[in-house]
Amino acid sequence: MADSTSFAGYDLSMSSTVAAGQTAPVINRPSPTSVGTIVWLGSEVMFFAGLFAMYFSLRANSPAIWEVDTAKLNVPFALTNTIILVLSSFTAQFGVFAAERMQPRATGLSPVKWGMVEWFFISYFMGAVFVAGQAWEYATLVSEGVSLSSNSYGSAFYITTGFHALHVTGGLIAFLLVIGKTFAAKKFGHYEATSAIVVSYYWHFVDVVWIGLFLIIYVLK
Repeated sequence: MADSTSFAGYDLSMSSTVAAGQTAPVINRPSPTSVGTIVWLGSEVMFFAGLFAMYFSLRANSPAIWEVDTAKLNVPFALTNTIILVLSSFTAQFGVFAAERMQPRATGLSPVKWGMVEWFFISYFMGAVFVAGQAWEYATLVSEGVSLSSNSYGSAFYITTGFHALHVTGGLIAFLLVIGKTFAAKKFGHYEATSAIVVSYYWHFVDVVWIGLFLIIYVLK
């Protein structure tokens, strides 16, 4: 006969051992990798909060510069790039669903039969398109006189969006590492599935940060 109780957020399952006549608690602990990733992302929130504060401070001190340079932004292009990045979060989550059901690769041509690898490849491609789009936007703005050293707006724009682009690039590398580990593993198991879930946490985070940046830089310009 089994009995269970809860203590400090953990489930303690008391299972009886007939032969020994004793009970042993089984503690279901959260994954250390997942917990560590969430804590690290918490520190990243503070980092980007500092970048947001810098942007607002510079804008408050130079409203005339902001009025001139924000007019050079290609908002429709940035919106399209934003939609691509946001959609990549959905494809990444579909990859997580596949990992949770222990399906690393596709079992058919239909998207409903795709595995984690296929969905992560699509997320990688969409993220790469986003970074390429940002590089094109940078080149266009530089040609129009908005550079990192041109004025306070240029510094704020490139620092905030540039650090985000670096984070997106890190996510692209993480996708490739997870996909590579999946192909290298003899059997797709809990370790590989946890890696996929952790990468999705990070990817969702950079997507949410970009939505905030888009609203501040392109919408509330």
